[in-house]
Amino acid sequence: MLHSRHPKHRPPWWPEGEPWPPHGSPPLRMWRRRRGFFFGRIVGLLLFFWLFTAGGCALAFWLTFQAARLTGLPPEAAPFLGFSAFVVVALAFALAGRAFRRMAGPVGDLMEAAGRVEAGDYAARVPERGPGEVRALVRAFNAMAARLQSDEEQRRNLLADVTHELRTPLTVIQGNLEGLLDGVYPADEAHLAPILDETRVMSRLIDDLRTLSLAESGALKLHKEPTDLGVLIGEAAASFRAQADTAGVALGVDAAPDLPLIEIDPERIREVLANLLSNALRHTPRGGQIQISAETTTGNRITVSVGDTGAGIPPDALPRIFDRFYKSDDSRGSGLGLAIAKNLVAAHGGEIAAESEPGRSTTIRFFLPLA
Repeated sequence: MLHSRHPKHRPPWWPEGEPWPPHGSPPLRMWRRRRGFFFGRIVGLLLFFWLFTAGGCALAFWLTFQAARLTGLPPEAAPFLGFSAFVVVALAFALAGRAFRRMAGPVGDLMEAAGRVEAGDYAARVPERGPGEVRALVRAFNAMAARLQSDEEQRRNLLADVTHELRTPLTVIQGNLEGLLDGVYPADEAHLAPILDETRVMSRLIDDLRTLSLAESGALKLHKEPTDLGVLIGEAAASFRAQADTAGVALGVDAAPDLPLIEIDPERIREVLANLLSNALRHTPRGGQIQISAETTTGNRITVSVGDTGAGIPPDALPRIFDRFYKSDDSRGSGLGLAIAKNLVAAHGGEIAAESEPGRSTTIRFFLPLA
């Protein structure tokens, strides 16, 4: 029914502060009226063709009789010629009517589906039928509706994930502040430090979301310059050395000495390395090892690998590790690091991939084009 597709109350996905139903947008009932109007115009057009054809046939009969009289043809031939002309015109009219009918049905379905999408039903699809041009239009519409549906699902999932990630730090901050205000906790470092730590978690999450949003939309600006990737890898490893030593993990670097200069944004690639190293450290037990390597490979590109001797990744989870907010049950991260790394590498025209042996190791490689 109409009210189920165009709800009376504002749906949860509609932006706050905007009226519902939207003003100036035709509801589904108007689309159905337009569909009826469309078919009415088709019928009127067919009637016009019929009258035009009838008049043409009458004119053809008259001209045939006149031609027979002027050329000396027997009068008996005139009705046959006129009837032949009538049959030809009638067949042409029937074929035109069939073509109109084949096109009118799919176009009407397309108009109704457009009304459903306008009302927020992104699951609307149109069956492919009719002429080739109409089928191409229907395929484009179905692809558009599928993309809108996918974007809407991603938006809802993103809102749910962000809400979930922000709930924990906000709960800690609120609980500590209420305890301080009520005098339950003293205003000392032991109770103020967790508040500061959680604000840093929230700030980092917001920065990560902004970077991810810019990278996914293609609006991220890269400041490329000739960079020695071996030096950059060494600096990134040095920044994690103390953390690795504290965790009891050996951190090694094996960068080929003949690496050519490469045009990249060093800060963004440093961020990729930081995300990969941070992820490897979280999943490598004490006594394990993390190895960073870089070399020039076929295809005129540089391959950078970050491998660890951690617990590995289950085969069913491996294809999803680069998704936003995807993380294992024991992970303490936000689930954005690998997604950011993937988009930053893609912004440089590169690729990233992962391979893992459950219970033994995980290696993540990304490839950067030299040209």
